[in-house]
Amino acid sequence: MTANQPEQFDHQAFLQHLPSKPGVYRMYDKANKVIYVGKAKNLKKRVTSYFRKNVDSAKTQTLVTHIANIDITIVTSETEAFLLENNYIKKYRPRYNVVLRDDKSYPFIFISQHEHPRISFHRGPKKYKGEYFGPYPSAWSVRESLRSMQKIFPIRQCEDNYYRARSRPCLQYQMKRCSAPCVEGHVSDEEYNEQVTLASLFLKGKNTQVIGTLVQRMEQASEQLNFESAARYRDQISALRKIQEQQFVAGTQQELDVFGFAFRNGIACIFGIFIRDNQVLGSKSFFPKVPKNSTAEEVFESFILQFYLAGNKLIPKQIVLPIKFEDMPSVEAVLSTEAKYKVQFYEGVRDEKRKYLQIANNNAENSLETQQNQQKSIFARFSDLEKKLELDSLSSAWSVSTFRILRASKQ
Repeated sequence: MTANQPEQFDHQAFLQHLPSKPGVYRMYDKANKVIYVGKAKNLKKRVTSYFRKNVDSAKTQTLVTHIANIDITIVTSETEAFLLENNYIKKYRPRYNVVLRDDKSYPFIFISQHEHPRISFHRGPKKYKGEYFGPYPSAWSVRESLRSMQKIFPIRQCEDNYYRARSRPCLQYQMKRCSAPCVEGHVSDEEYNEQVTLASLFLKGKNTQVIGTLVQRMEQASEQLNFESAARYRDQISALRKIQEQQFVAGTQQELDVFGFAFRNGIACIFGIFIRDNQVLGSKSFFPKVPKNSTAEEVFESFILQFYLAGNKLIPKQIVLPIKFEDMPSVEAVLSTEAKYKVQFYEGVRDEKRKYLQIANNNAENSLETQQNQQKSIFARFSDLEKKLELDSLSSAWSVSTFRILRASKQ
């Protein structure tokens, strides 16, 4: 071996002492940087497979040429291996692992426990007393929900310091989007708290119960000839029924996540639809970092694990998958352990779930096509800029040469 050749990893010596136990392995390059993290039921069997003479995967072949060292962590169960692998991927973001680029915690709608409760956007630890609804897939979906609710339930959304400083109702009261609990005489505590209760029931998906209560209040107001209140309840009922019509996707599903998948030219898109309490909380496209020569099954399995084991996700009881992957039963068991209840995967589903899956797959394809078109546009702009710079450079060189010739001729 010459001085310029890197020292080869002695895999045979390493494999001799490798235990046949469950665990996680980390592979390092010569710069001592983690380039791959993997898990195994049997460490010896799994790691040995990388160094076989006939390896079909081009990705594995490339990975092996960069290995300078390997270390292992033995665990007591496959569940621990899944969790530790996820933590290592999140920490090191290895070059040859699929990495979900989604570090933000997911937002909630929060109803506080004030004297006059506030409904608001919340992200982060649940350290305040009150009710949390979600998580929602994006900040946009929370804000859209809050805007819709503001038109139906006249509950304050203002900050506490603004609320305490009011001496007269603000513009939201004039727009009939708040009942002005900050100023005495505009709404009773009983009326305000009833609206808060109805908003809470609405967020729990109990729309029929909310509408029934409002119909009852409208009839009572009409009997008492309080037509202004009756008209207000009528408008609330109308707005709620309109929302019910728009939420056709929720159907009869209490708690369900549906994922669509599209994968072409090394770019993957996973599109998720998230349903809680019979309502669609929203949807979102995900574009994980995908190493070269990764398979669709590898990409999707890595996404599912990283998505749900991030620590800030509510794992649903039902998950609809677009493709099968090798460790489906094991991943299902890990998620059930984390959620502390039975989590079930569905694939090749029928009827209602099939409709959701088709919607998710169509959106994944559309998002992937949009992403690829954007990349083509960026490459085209760079190409045009490169050509312009080349022309400018040639023009500049020609100008300098011409100037030198003219100066020499005058001399």
